[in-house]
Amino acid sequence: MLSSLAALAAHPVGCGWGWGFGPWFLIFPLFWLGIIALFLTIGSRRRRAYWAEGGGWGPHGGSQGARAVLAERYARGEIDEAEYRARLEVLLATGPQPRG
Repeated sequence: MLSSLAALAAHPVGCGWGWGFGPWFLIFPLFWLGIIALFLTIGSRRRRAYWAEGGGWGPHGGSQGARAVLAERYARGEIDEAEYRARLEVLLATGPQPRG
């Protein structure tokens, strides 16, 4: 009887055969923290790209995006210089006016 109690005391029943939890209990929380960080990184990059294109609210609204599309069409050769300049003038004339 004493030998069985001594054996139980020497080898406690628990996680990891007496080694405790070890570093394995960190895997699941670190995995989910990594997933959350990935989503936040992707979201911030997409938001930064959206604002860099001139989208969103503010004094310029979507006019910067329209100018970029117009410049791309001119660069690809879809429109000629005269049409580019005419459309750019329309964009600049009808765009939001600065508050004074």
